[in-house]
Formats: sequence, structure tokens, C-alpha cells
Amino acid sequence: MEVWFEDEARIGQQGTLTTIWAQKGLRPWAVKQTEYASVHISAVVNPVSGDAMGLITDELNTETMDNLLHNLSKRLGEKRHAVLVWDNAGYHTSKILVVPANITLLQLPPYSPELNCVERVWHWMRSHHLSNRAYPDLAAVHRATEESCARVTAERLKTVFNPAWLESAGIK
Repeated sequence: MEVWFEDEARIGQQGTLTTIWAQKGLRPWAVKQTEYASVHISAVVNPVSGDAMGLITDELNTETMDNLLHNLSKRLGEKRHAVLVWDNAGYHTSKILVVPANITLLQLPPYSPELNCVERVWHWMRSHHLSNRAYPDLAAVHRATEESCARVTAERLKTVFNPAWLESAGIK
């Protein structure tokens, strides 16, 4: 039995501004776009092993979640079973969602993003790779998201994904 977490994030031209270092007495500046092109990333992460996989898509829907669950099921194989912790998004609770036999879904309480550790991964990716940037078009947003995902190693996931409550719950 393994515990995995899933979440989605929008990455786009209306990006995130973060703090930056500047010489004392100077006012720093950062780029802020007003265009709206974006992609969505959906990821599943095992906080113990650092194993992860995801999809980058133009939209989020039940079909995207079916695809993600199918790919996770294939990765698990026949001998492993996962409890997948995720929120209550409409495409997570859809009656037409196909849940493989080797995955059990566990819904988080409403309005509790602090319990989904993948939120920490999005924060890390934005603060280290995706903020204070301008993207000329959707293809550039897609490339930047892929490059950021490629930089997130299993060891990085284990450190970013390390809330104390996982240990106290006996998950880590």
C-alpha cells in the first residue's frame, strides 16, 4: 500500500511575482504580463519515494484525470496499490471517472489546500523557475513548464514534500 498525492496548477503568462534581491537603495523591478495563455499541469507524487508523474494539458477535465489515473495504474503494476489523496474538484468527483482497481481515492476536506503537499511543489517550481518571467506565446509557457518539471528530481520532491504530519501519521 502506497500513499500518493495529486493536484493541478495553472502555469501561464499571468505568472507569479516573487521577491528578488536588489542592491540597497535601489528598487527592483519584475516583468508582469497581461496576456492570458496558459497550460495546466496535473501531477501525482509519492512523498516517500519521490516518485512522480504528470500531464501538461491545455485544459482540465474528467478525460485528463482518467488519463492520469490510467498512467499511475500502469506505473503501479498489478502488485502495488495506491491510496490517492486529492481535492474535490469537479473532475475528481465526476460519475464518469474511471478509477482503476489498484487505486483507492481519498478526498480531502473542502477548502484545505494545506493538506495537499503537491501545493508545496507548485510553490517551489514557481519561486525557482517560473516567476518573474515573460512568455511570448503558449508554446513558450509549455516549454517552460516542461523544463521546470524536468528539474524537479526525486530528492528535491522528498525535501519539498516533507511536512511533519506525514511522519506523525506513519506515512514517512
